Amino acid sequence: MGHKVKPTGLRLGITENWRSRWYADKDYSSKLGNDLEIRKFLAKKLERAALSRVEIERAGEKVKVTIYTARPGIVIGKKGAEIDTLRSELEAIAKAGKGNVNVDVVEIRRPELDAQLVAQSIADQLEGRIAFRRAMRKAVQSARKSGAQGIRIQCSGRLNGAEMGRREWYREGRVPLHTLRAAIGYGEATARTTMGAVGIKVWIYNGEKLAGQPTPHPELEGSSRPSRRGRGDRDRNERRAR
Repeated sequence: MGHKVKPTGLRLGITENWRSRWYADKDYSSKLGNDLEIRKFLAKKLERAALSRVEIERAGEKVKVTIYTARPGIVIGKKGAEIDTLRSELEAIAKAGKGNVNVDVVEIRRPELDAQLVAQSIADQLEGRIAFRRAMRKAVQSARKSGAQGIRIQCSGRLNGAEMGRREWYREGRVPLHTLRAAIGYGEATARTTMGAVGIKVWIYNGEKLAGQPTPHPELEGSSRPSRRGRGDRDRNERRAR
């Protein structure tokens, strides 16, 4: 079980939810193809918006598209101009009537805990000719400082321009792939370097989900770093002690 590449498929209904939520009888293949078309369109259009994932819900003729991104300002645009254009384009792709497509934008406040965004960040650094070990180590340290209980990053390909492709990975903390109640985020990206394609895979362990508890999504929450006490606070506390 721990040898499966994507940990989300095993955890559907336990810690993970379906990315597409709708019911179809005869036209299942057409709706599935339409979902893939929507995701492909959004991945290309919002390439610079730090897109994490897209969730699609259908109820009759209504289509609800939820976009999780670390840069919601790019998606929404000035005074909502970009989101209106995006909604009209999605209506044409989904073949839905005007007003039947609803677009929600959810901000990811802590992108260093989102596996997909971490993988995309490493891919961008590799394309910028940064050493892969340095990029992996920096991502691991950022995730651990932000509160991740475990992280594993794997790069495969012609690393550093080597003649033969190889695979290297770093891990810090616990990444229990055999535990179904463990909330593990997974992301993958491809870096198109001058020496060839380099694949990046990221696993991030965010704690366990017990029975009756909601799935932990720390990447959507605010920063958990404790605020430092200023000098005035220390002086005030000393005066109170006196």
